[in-house]
Amino acid sequence: MSKVQVGLVQMSCTANKEENLQKAIAKTREAAAKGAQIVCLQELFTSLYFCDEENYDNFLLAEAIPGPSTDALSAVAKELGVVIIASLFEKRTQGLYHNTTAVLDADGTYLGKYRKMHIPDDPAYYEKFYFTPGDLGYKIFKTKFASIGVLICWDQWYPEAARITALMGAEILFYPTAIGWATSQDEATNTEQYNAWQTIQRSHAVANGIHVVSVNRVGLEQNGAMKFWGGSFISNPFGSLLYKASHDAEEVHVQELDLTKTDRYRTHWPFLRDRRIDSYQPITKRYIDED
Repeated sequence: MSKVQVGLVQMSCTANKEENLQKAIAKTREAAAKGAQIVCLQELFTSLYFCDEENYDNFLLAEAIPGPSTDALSAVAKELGVVIIASLFEKRTQGLYHNTTAVLDADGTYLGKYRKMHIPDDPAYYEKFYFTPGDLGYKIFKTKFASIGVLICWDQWYPEAARITALMGAEILFYPTAIGWATSQDEATNTEQYNAWQTIQRSHAVANGIHVVSVNRVGLEQNGAMKFWGGSFISNPFGSLLYKASHDAEEVHVQELDLTKTDRYRTHWPFLRDRRIDSYQPITKRYIDED
């Protein structure tokens, strides 16, 4: 399809997993009512962002994929005729967990999953305690409405991940996200961090000539110590903002994307044509030390 209606759901979460799931389903219905054909939910939307601490009890939040949440969302996808991108805490087997996004097609079919490749470990983002790095590689999903690439939060800082996914044929890059500000920070630091976050993702749109959709959460968590900054946005294939959400409010937004723009921008700005793939071997090194 040359044009596709993309919906994003920016919402706050509680400690009640079922309540969060039902809230996400209600907002997916709202997006579908506005014409959405593909709906993207934020990272780990069925819970609070539990990686603020290293707590073994939080492993109880994990589930199989496919499993209960994907079963529930599959029924909704089929009923509404929409694609759903759902970021979940995956229990692969006993003692092995991933930060994973499942993709459900518009007929309810489970198309597969992407496991987050880049795992952060920072104050209040102790993801290495919970998640094994992804081992499925980068993925695209050929949905009813578009071939989509899905990357997750910390992946969004890495141009290599965006490039590979685009080269695999992704027409749109989706980034389910959970990122926020420490409430102790000053406004200048907050602004700089958000701008960097948005800029790096818009640069992926420019470099690869494809739309980028980034979906974040909102709300105070961690006993008020963290304010998730929302600011979900959609960029066209040349980095122009088509939509930007607020930093505070829950929002359901639907945006029409014209996928023919990719050919236009790639033709006039032929970054893919001029890639010197014969010269890129050094990128596989951790660091290029002098001999």
